[in-house]
Amino acid sequence: MRVLIVVEHYGTTARPASASAAGFAYSIARQTEGSVECLVVGHQIEDVARQCSTCAPVLCCDSPLLADPVADRYAKVIATVVTEREFDLIVAASTTFARDIVGRAAGLLGGAMASDVIGHEWRDGELLLRRPMFAGAATATVVLKGEPKIITIRPTAYEPPQPAENPFEITSLSVDEKSLPNQIQFVGVDSKAGHRPDVTESRVVVSGGRAFKSADDYEKLVGGLADCLDGAAGSSRALVDAGITPNELQVGQTGKIVAPELYIALGISGALQHLAGMKNSKVVAAVNHDPEAPIFQVADYGLVGDVYEVVPQMIEKLHAG
Repeated sequence: MRVLIVVEHYGTTARPASASAAGFAYSIARQTEGSVECLVVGHQIEDVARQCSTCAPVLCCDSPLLADPVADRYAKVIATVVTEREFDLIVAASTTFARDIVGRAAGLLGGAMASDVIGHEWRDGELLLRRPMFAGAATATVVLKGEPKIITIRPTAYEPPQPAENPFEITSLSVDEKSLPNQIQFVGVDSKAGHRPDVTESRVVVSGGRAFKSADDYEKLVGGLADCLDGAAGSSRALVDAGITPNELQVGQTGKIVAPELYIALGISGALQHLAGMKNSKVVAAVNHDPEAPIFQVADYGLVGDVYEVVPQMIEKLHAG
């Protein structure tokens, strides 16, 4: 099976979420005696291509018209590359980028798509994919009927492949700029710069809930603990609705889906909508004053206590260690 990884990047470096997609791609290639290639789309993407060449051969589509990730143009480029080079499987990270762009490319290709995949197996020659459904209340096993297959992988669901000792070949592909659609124009991005990693990409996520009464308390305790662990800071919807944290930090059904190695829930009760966003974390630790809080039903480790008392002690211990 010929597998193509659609790489998401910041312009100079690949996003860590694409590494999980690469882990899945190589697993499929080994099981089918197939091959893996990366596709990098954008403008002035030489640094990204060099980084990706430590993983697999790289195909580059570079044009000033691709400087911004606009769905109609990117989807057209992806679909053209897949069709001309006859790839069987297209893989990307399950992010807002993929929902916008890869889903559109799947429509152009007319294949079959599964999103937010967290696991797979081969059975009787068929690829079975596991993905959460119904706000994470169930995990479905699905089979795609149709070619090509388009699959997005939940970040951190698969281990990244080991970098190659010698870089793979980088191939520049021509872009037919006259054929690119022009119905969507990039205007800008509203985003707050921060020193912490994104919650969808970090191996450690510390999230705060209704127990925190102000933005200062949240930053001091949730942010402080996240910094001690080189992790990301997340939030429940209650804090977003209260104006304490920005929407981009929200974890849950209507926020971001995360699956880190360690998820620490501070003062979060564990409503179904929040659990849908983090229940696939490898290890869950929770601190809550209510011993009957639903979060303890999914937590591997739980501590009943006041976050205003417990978290400063945790930070102090980590600094001392």
